[in-house]
Amino acid sequence: MRIQPVLTGALILAAVFISNAGAQPAPSAQDLAAALQKKYDGIRDFSADFTHLYEGGVLRRKGVERGTVFVKKPGRMRWNYKAPEEKVFVSDGRQIQLYVPADKQVVVSPVPPDDQATSAVLFLMGKGNLTRDFTASEGTGATPDTYVLRLRPKTRQAEYDWLELKVDRKSLQIRELTAADQRGGRSTFQFANFKENPGVSDKTFAFTPPRGTDVVRSDQQR
Repeated sequence: MRIQPVLTGALILAAVFISNAGAQPAPSAQDLAAALQKKYDGIRDFSADFTHLYEGGVLRRKGVERGTVFVKKPGRMRWNYKAPEEKVFVSDGRQIQLYVPADKQVVVSPVPPDDQATSAVLFLMGKGNLTRDFTASEGTGATPDTYVLRLRPKTRQAEYDWLELKVDRKSLQIRELTAADQRGGRSTFQFANFKENPGVSDKTFAFTPPRGTDVVRSDQQR
């Protein structure tokens, strides 16, 4: 299904999207995680262009998608997928909607309560902590311009087994995020035109499905 990769990728990305900080030379993984968390705490909202690359499934299906993301604490986000297919993934802090124009369908689900939320969703809601919820270690693929931090959740997650952040050495601005699972699935987000605290309007997270759209409520299917 096309819905789950969007939902998983979106929740994970918005949850750990971290930006500008004063970089320290060759910090330990724990110190880097703490610095990222400190700066993330100071971010009220952000926007960025993204490229989403994914690979997974029995047939090792690969794909590339592009679009724009907006996030505003607490718990609000909007992902406008533009290519190769238009999709909208939006949360207003109370409910999550995934709209696929080609299917003429929107799937609506409630935002999980705190006691049922994964570490990723807690980050999205501004209540998570990198050093508390993850075990940090040095990742692979660092360059003279970037650090790579691998994060393993201390509590087992259904969506992923580990995350890897690639961040700029000087600004600590995120360049890539990869989420991986035990079945070999990989979902990588690459970012450009990141804007920190631009003052994203609350109206960005309001969404009304077009007339004629089939509304499916996940909480009524249980």
